[in-house]
Amino acid sequence: MLNLSRPIILASQSPRRKSLLRQIGLDFILQPSDIIEENMSLDLSPIDYSIGLARQKAEDVAGKQKEPSIIIAADTIVVIDGCIINKPRDANHACEMLRKLSSRTHTVYTGLAIALSPENTVVCAARATNVTFRSLEEDEIKDYVATGSPLDKAGAYGIQDDFGAVFVERIEGCYYNIVGLPLELLYRMLRELPI
Repeated sequence: MLNLSRPIILASQSPRRKSLLRQIGLDFILQPSDIIEENMSLDLSPIDYSIGLARQKAEDVAGKQKEPSIIIAADTIVVIDGCIINKPRDANHACEMLRKLSSRTHTVYTGLAIALSPENTVVCAARATNVTFRSLEEDEIKDYVATGSPLDKAGAYGIQDDFGAVFVERIEGCYYNIVGLPLELLYRMLRELPI
């Protein structure tokens, strides 16, 4: 369905994003960005934060290309009580995050940036999805964190995980946005590229 004239580079090492790109039939080269999340200001709005970081990642990888290419970068964050939550520092921090999300609704934002090299053109967009957790028991939180899975995920959970899936009572919006790559938005952005 997409006829792209250039190779795609995914500026991420996320196994979930790799899987989602394959799900929609895209071939790509993996080249993670060297941009570090801690460099972003938490004073930005969630949309500006997620788009800003995705843009930095896309531009970082685009600047290293020798051939014309399409670079896809994304950044996913969780927001609750107006606070941006990234990945947990350690297991204790992951438990704290899950306790905070228990019995409440939070919003997952994913910023997308697609860079064209060598033009240095970048298009950006973001998607937001509301997620409501049921009440979590302390043993459920500890058992899930003990698997190690929450430690590399914003908000300390993955909706696609065994435990993460049973924590979520309902969602409003794009499921794939919660996983880390809103596929419908990405597809439309790729179709509209000026190449």
